[in-house]
Amino acid sequence: MTSIISPAHLDYGLDTLFGRVTKSVDCRVGLEPVEDDPYRFALRVTAPLPEDLDQAKTVVVVVEGRRLQGTVRHAERLDDESLKLEVEPD
Repeated sequence: MTSIISPAHLDYGLDTLFGRVTKSVDCRVGLEPVEDDPYRFALRVTAPLPEDLDQAKTVVVVVEGRRLQGTVRHAERLDDESLKLEVEPD
C-alpha cells in the first residue's frame, strides 16, 4: 500500500547508558496500516533520516494536525532508504 507522504515533526526516545534520551527531527512521513494487526500503525520516514532513528524505542509524531505516539515494536530499513517503524499506540 502506498501512503501519502506529509511533513511532520517527530520526537523519538533512545535508550542509552545514561537513561532515555529524546531527540527531535522535522521530516516527511507516511502512515500505513500494519498487516494482521489493526491496533498498530506503521510510520514510514523518508530519507534523509537521522542515523539513530532505527533504534528508537518510543515515538511521538505530529502530522496533518494529528498527534500519534507509542512504542516502536519493529524497525525496518527499506530499499528506497526510508525507514518503516511499526508502532503500538500508548
